Amino acid sequence: MAAGISRRRLLAGGAAVTGGAAVTALAAAARDAGPAGGVPATGRSAPDAPGASGGSAGSGVNAATVSASAVEPFDGVHQAGIATTPQAHAVFVGFDLRPGTGREAVVRLMQLLTDDARRLTQGRPALADTEPELATAPARLTVTFGFGPGLFAAAKVPSPLAPLPSFTTDELDERWSGGDLLVQICADDPITVAHALRMIVKDARSFTRVRWTQRGFRRSAHAQAPGTTQRNLMGQLDGTVNPADLDRAVWISDGPAWLRGGTTLVLRRIRMNLESWDAADRVAREFTIGRRLDTGAPLTGRAEHDEPDFARLNRLGFPVISEYAHIRRARTEDPGLRILRRPYNYDEGLTADGTSDSGLIFASYQADIGRQFVPVQRRLAEGDLLNEWVTTVGSAVFAVPPGCAADGWIGDRML
Repeated sequence: MAAGISRRRLLAGGAAVTGGAAVTALAAAARDAGPAGGVPATGRSAPDAPGASGGSAGSGVNAATVSASAVEPFDGVHQAGIATTPQAHAVFVGFDLRPGTGREAVVRLMQLLTDDARRLTQGRPALADTEPELATAPARLTVTFGFGPGLFAAAKVPSPLAPLPSFTTDELDERWSGGDLLVQICADDPITVAHALRMIVKDARSFTRVRWTQRGFRRSAHAQAPGTTQRNLMGQLDGTVNPADLDRAVWISDGPAWLRGGTTLVLRRIRMNLESWDAADRVAREFTIGRRLDTGAPLTGRAEHDEPDFARLNRLGFPVISEYAHIRRARTEDPGLRILRRPYNYDEGLTADGTSDSGLIFASYQADIGRQFVPVQRRLAEGDLLNEWVTTVGSAVFAVPPGCAADGWIGDRML
């Protein structure tokens, strides 16, 4: 049983967390009782509805016009790759600084990597690029940098980051956790991503070693209407509720001067048990999430962006949306304290018996990790029905500096 849920609370809430069969049974009871008001299980949501993945936070790119030559600006107040409409392919790379790397070396490293990123994102080859033809199709390439605790120590700058608390549901693996420097590379073309990664690693090699590499994907830019919320590999719409006011929720406006206009990133690798998820019926899956799988509508609504009615009871007197449903545990009432979700799926193939190694690379951007990310994650760890099918196996936190001017480089205000 998930931590923090007593037998009395479990029964009173009409939810179970001890196994998929129990969830199925209770979900079936909820279905048979029927929600008050008789909300149908069908409905359509507007593809460009606010809050959809890439909606309020995106740049409004029309998927029908995306081409290999499409360019995202590199220089600016904020780094690209955060509020940018999410691209189809991504790679996240965590680096550790080599022993003896000091402030001057960090300065040189960031000057080199910024120059590479500025050129590549604009469709120009990096300096000494041995395959310049691969750089001519940027396909909305963005390169985003984050600084981990080790980089601040090397640069002799006080770190604005605090370690995340322990969460009872985590099973963290060192090979997916930590890191002194993060580079997030995203584009709508996988060859563009691979080439940018190679150029970045080439110039980082003298100063760093690669700690981990995580590759992710979303639907192709041409596979669905612009603004449509993406689905994860469990079939759920992922990213329905994103903050509309990024100035409040994402961009840092106080604290160290060098960090204002930047943000923070919590990167979590979440493994999915798809085989046991497959064994749960549709009613149990929707009961677990609190939303319908086809439309993404809350169980008390008709369309994806309808506000869930957590007070509504079924004819048995139980909440239509369980106390432990995922959308209820992840809910943040204050829009200014919401996190910007920018997730990518991962699929590392199959074992000999056909078991999948799949899940989600969950990128959470927020102005304040302690006030925004941690409370949500605590609620999820204490009693989210979805914990039966997902496990966090990797975790890292980074401070993401603001953008830079055309003659500057990422981190120049700090270093």
